[in-house]
Amino acid sequence: MKVTSTIARYLLGIIFLVFGLNGFLHFIPMPLPPGVAGQFFMALGVSHYFAVVFLLQLVAAVLLLAGRYVPLALAVIAPVVVNILCYHVFMAPSGLPMAGILVVLWLFATFNVRSAFAGLLLKSV
Repeated sequence: MKVTSTIARYLLGIIFLVFGLNGFLHFIPMPLPPGVAGQFFMALGVSHYFAVVFLLQLVAAVLLLAGRYVPLALAVIAPVVVNILCYHVFMAPSGLPMAGILVVLWLFATFNVRSAFAGLLLKSV
């Protein structure tokens, strides 16, 4: 399982490095999706919210690829993964398989460092 977790961590790092850099350098052309999904993209772009998201993706990707502060990187990227999943569930179902793969990769990568998240799951007294 350790090998699977490491492979998942590297794949996540590569994915978020490429798409984080693409947010700033625009080397992968991405047409605006139709309907509500396009309006959502426009709102995030106009408000410069995407800049924060792409920066978080880059920081987490570098940490994941370097193998340093992996629990922190996974915690930083978790809300981004949830937003990607929700976006595809509610607005653009055609990308749902890729979002599902991203969630599975995140779960596999987290499995190896699950002890770092154990405190979040403790029952409070």
